[in-house]
Parts: sequence; structure tokens; C-alpha cells
Amino acid sequence: MREKLSRLNGQSTKTFRIIIVSFVLMIMAGALLLMLPIASRDRTVTPFADTLFTALSATCVTGLIVHDTATHWSLFGQVVIITLIQIGGMGVITIGLTIMRLSGKRIGMWQRSTMQESISAPQLGGIIKLTGFILTGSAAVELIGALLLMPVFCSEFGIGKGIWYSFFHSISAFCNAGFDLMGCREKFSSLTTLNGNIYFNCVIMMLIIIGGIGFLTWHDIGTYKFNVRKYSLQSKVILLTSLLLILIPAVYMFFFEYGALPMKNRVLSSFFQSVTTRTAGFNTTNLDEMDETGKAVMIFLMVIGGSPGSTAGGMKTTTFAVLFFAATAVFGRRKDVQCFGRRLPEESIRNAGAILFMYMSLFLVSGIAISRIEHLPLITCLFETGSAVGTVGLTLGITPLLSNISRIILMALMFFGRVGGLTLIYAALPSNETQASRLPMEKISVG
Repeated sequence: MREKLSRLNGQSTKTFRIIIVSFVLMIMAGALLLMLPIASRDRTVTPFADTLFTALSATCVTGLIVHDTATHWSLFGQVVIITLIQIGGMGVITIGLTIMRLSGKRIGMWQRSTMQESISAPQLGGIIKLTGFILTGSAAVELIGALLLMPVFCSEFGIGKGIWYSFFHSISAFCNAGFDLMGCREKFSSLTTLNGNIYFNCVIMMLIIIGGIGFLTWHDIGTYKFNVRKYSLQSKVILLTSLLLILIPAVYMFFFEYGALPMKNRVLSSFFQSVTTRTAGFNTTNLDEMDETGKAVMIFLMVIGGSPGSTAGGMKTTTFAVLFFAATAVFGRRKDVQCFGRRLPEESIRNAGAILFMYMSLFLVSGIAISRIEHLPLITCLFETGSAVGTVGLTLGITPLLSNISRIILMALMFFGRVGGLTLIYAALPSNETQASRLPMEKISVG
């Protein structure tokens, strides 16, 4: 029995390492391609430190940049960036194993297990079918999104450039990446020049939400339609938590951040910033004009991030929900943690606590470190580190000005936020579940 457990633990560790190595190889390949003179508009070699940061940000679907995407990178460079975003959003393993399948090679149990881990699927059965659903569904959503965006971009930039802009922004929004090409109007302006366009804002918000709720939630919606009772517990938790994390911050921003705007822009900006903050990275207003309370609310949302098995990063909505349900169980003096008529396993609660500890520790320590290194206000640095670890991409404008040490810190946070804290820990530390005995228990007081 011990040998069997040891073998399974070894396979699991190998799976996590393969996921990490795949991301690293994709990032390095992208960085080298972006160094080519053809990748920049002025046909010069971009320094490796800058291309590495850009490639990592694209692969980890973050959106933090050191060069404006529209004005620094050529069409070739932009194609490399959007390709990295697409692969990073879908998952390197998912794309790779799908190519294997199309080439006629047999996909064994180990490959299926790797695919399961890469998309956070609950079970191994039906993983190939689920992956096919993810890829075809993603392609369909991105195509529809591009078609919906074409009237906006083609009317302003012409047919050829308008089509390219439509596909670029559709993929970037769906993959929650936050990269944009609107720097052609004003460098690093994101989508601020389109903040009054209701149609454009709604299309982008829908793409962000669809990409951020998770592939497994799509599967439940596609299978059971409006019969919510048949959805899995995870899908129910994701949909409820996502809805609340959009509505509550939007109400706050409507009353306390955008009171000076006309009513149409006020409503639109409130909802857009609430949606984009949890990993998309676009912004339609000047974030520097927000007060510290508003920035703190955005940091909180960025660290939470999107949902498991989605194109988004961060701590995840389910982690936040499990911690909330655990707190309510303690307050109500209930022995079990419950939600939607189900009891949550102890393992989920322990994992949620560990993830919260990791994210908060890294986010705070990194923010303090950058603040000391760069001599910048702490809230500004925490905004950047929260954006990085949540793979959001929103910025207060300091990222291009940071030293290499601070950029390395942000790169580590982006990689951690996209790959996942537990994936990194499990890859580095093999399980010790082969122990036959358990230590004596003794209580300690907390709280």
C-alpha cells in the first residue's frame, strides 16, 4: 500500500513540474521571439529584460507592461504577444495535448492526468471530451466577440486594422489579459478613450466575465442550461460569488468614486471597473484619480481574482467563498462548513487557508520590498503587487519606471498567480502521506 501511495505521489509531483516547465519554456520562447528586430516598430533589438517581462506578463495573462503594446511592438511582435496570451489563457498543457491528439498520437493516463491538473478538472473521466469543449467553446466566444467589436474598430481604423484590433482585444478580454492596442491614441491609455461607449464596454465586460468564471462552469451551463439545481456545487459557488463581487464593488464605486461623472458614464465606469479589477486589467478611467479607499477596494478584488479552471489568475473566487463559509460556520458554532445543502471537506478548508496565507504574505512582503527599493508610497506599490499576483494588469503607472530588482519581484508574483501557489508547492515538495502513524493531538487557543 505504501509503495502504491508513493508511486501516485511521485506521478502527481511530476505532473505539477511538467505544468511549471511548460509555462517556463513558453515564456522563454516568447521572450526570444520578441528580441528579434522584426518584433519592434523601429526594427531594433529590445533588451532581454524587457522582452522577458512582456512575455511572462502575456503568458501569465496579466497585462503589466514596460513598453506600450501599440507603439513599441510591430505587427509581428503583437502577434507573438497575442499568441502567448491565447496559449497562457487556455493552458500550455491543454494546447499541447490537443495538438498530440490531432496528430494521431495516443494520449495515455499520465497525459490525461496532466491535462486534468492544468484545467482544474474534478475527475479524470471525460477529460478529453471536456478539453474539446473548452477549445471549441473558447474559439466560438472569441470569434463572436471579435465580430461584435468590429463595428467599433473598423469605423475608426478601417477594415484591415479594425479586424486585427477586434480579434486582438477579443482574445485579450476573454483570456483576462488586459493587453490593448489603444496606445495608438495615447501611450499606456488602456481603454480610457472609449469609456463612454456603452456598446463597446458591454462587449468587453461580457468577454471578461465569460472567460473568468471557469471552463467547468461553462460546461454545467451548456449541459443543464437554466436548471441551476443540477449544477455542481463548485459552479453554484462560482456564479454566486462572482455576481456578488461584481455588484457590491460597483455600488461602492458608483456612490464614492465616480460621483462627478455624468450618470451614463458613472454607471458604466462603476460596473466596468468592478468587472475588470478581478484579473482583466483594462481600465476606462484614470486610476490615479481614485482615493486610497478606492484603491484598497481594487487591491482586495485583484488578489481574489477569477475562478478555478478559467483564463483568470489570483487567489480564486472559490477560495474566498470557502473561507467565508468557514467563518460563518465558526460564528454559528456549527461543526461542519456548509453551503447549498452540502458539507465541505476539511481538505478544501485547509487548502483555502494555505492559499490565503501564501497570497497575502507574498503580496504584502513584495509591496513593502518595492516601496523600500523604489522609495514610493506603500499603497501604490501594493496596488502593483496585488495586480501582479492576481494576474490583473491594472497599474498606477509605475511599472515601466521600476528597477530590474522590482521587476523581477513582479515577474515572480505574476508566475505564482497564474500557475498557482499549490502547484508550485506540490512540485517542489513531495507528499508525505505514506506515514503510517499520526502524532498525538493537543489543542491551542486561537482568536
